[in-house]
Amino acid sequence: MASPTTLDSYISSYIRLAVTSPGSETRIRWLGDSQDVIRGFSKETRQNLGNDLQRLDEGEEPLDFSPMGAVLPGVFELRDRDSEQWYRVLYIPLEGLIYVLHCFRKKTNQTPHKEIETAGKRLQLVRQELARRKKEDKHEK
Repeated sequence: MASPTTLDSYISSYIRLAVTSPGSETRIRWLGDSQDVIRGFSKETRQNLGNDLQRLDEGEEPLDFSPMGAVLPGVFELRDRDSEQWYRVLYIPLEGLIYVLHCFRKKTNQTPHKEIETAGKRLQLVRQELARRKKEDKHEK
């Protein structure tokens, strides 16, 4: 197992702050390659999903979203579709932030198990990081 310092460094580098333009702030945190993946979506899809992310960032409800249910409790998906594919952004709101766990495309209505696994692993990293921060905050007081 990796040492705590190595693991903390890995987790911190894995959770990145997304800045849309110089000087702007957002509550959205991108995990893994999520931001790169969404940038590969079509322009219209990026706009639709980006608008829903902006709504979330501003405390509003997105236009097209759904809970992942028992498969990933507390996780929601933003949805978009074109004539060939479905596009998904899996996210979880935690402690005032919005963590984008995973972005992907699919050809059927069923979410592939590997996509759920990826989001689940990233969710576990987020929870570890939040627990570590709480522990640090408790020790500083």
